[in-house]
This record gives sequence, structure tokens and C-alpha cells, in this order.
Amino acid sequence: MEVILLKDVPGLGRSGDIKEVPEGYARNYLIPRGLAVKSTKGRVKDIELRKSAIETKEARERESAMKLAERLKGTSLTFKVKVGEENKLFGSITSIDIAEGLKKKGFNIDKHQIVLKEPIKYLGTYEVTVKLGFGVSAPINILVEKE
Repeated sequence: MEVILLKDVPGLGRSGDIKEVPEGYARNYLIPRGLAVKSTKGRVKDIELRKSAIETKEARERESAMKLAERLKGTSLTFKVKVGEENKLFGSITSIDIAEGLKKKGFNIDKHQIVLKEPIKYLGTYEVTVKLGFGVSAPINILVEKE
């Protein structure tokens, strides 16, 4: 029996896949649990339309992420901070500070998109990566100066 999976089924397929399964497996397990429905021409056409709409949306979002990465590449942020002994900062610069700095420059970047292994605690220049999704990322420069 041919079925359309409504949810991901381990060992069988992902949501939206059309699979040929034994009739008993479909009737007794997949369909009663809401994991699949019997395949018909109308349902197959509907699934294909949904998949093409999702692919189009993802392509648009990927292109938007790539354009944002190009704009971000040359960006640098400067933080002027108070320092103590050995040029160590009072406090630190975190992904939240960087996100706020980017927001002031017109970029809408979430703090979770900023890859920072640990907070910045010393003066200097740092390169930080911003992940934009779809495997697209962009480096930005962070300059930490004495106030």
C-alpha cells in the first residue's frame, strides 16, 4: 500500500514522503496513529505543491541570508571600555553587547546568531562569526579600546 507520511517515522522516512509499505503495517500502525494517510492522486498533488512552496521559500531566505552576509563582511564594531590592571576589562563584552552594537548599525541580528566561544575580557581586535542560517555566516571585527 502506498502512503503519505504525515510525521517523521524513524527507519521509514520524513514528513511528506510517499512510501510503499505492507498493507498491515499501514492499516494497523501508521494510519491509526496519525503517522500516515493512504495515498491518492489529490493528496500527492497537494504534497507536491507544498514541497515546491517550501523550496521556493527556503531559496528566498537563503538568498536573503547571503545578501546580509555580504553587507556584514566589512562591518566592525568599536567598544570603548574601562580597564584595570594588565588591560583587563571591568566586566566583559558578550554576544548581547555585539547584537546591540549591530542593531545600532541597522542590522537585525539575534544574540544567538553570534558565535563567541567566551566573553571578550581584554583590549584588542577580535574576529567574531555571525551565523545567518542555511550554512551562511559572516565575519565581523570587534575592536576593544581603552576609554
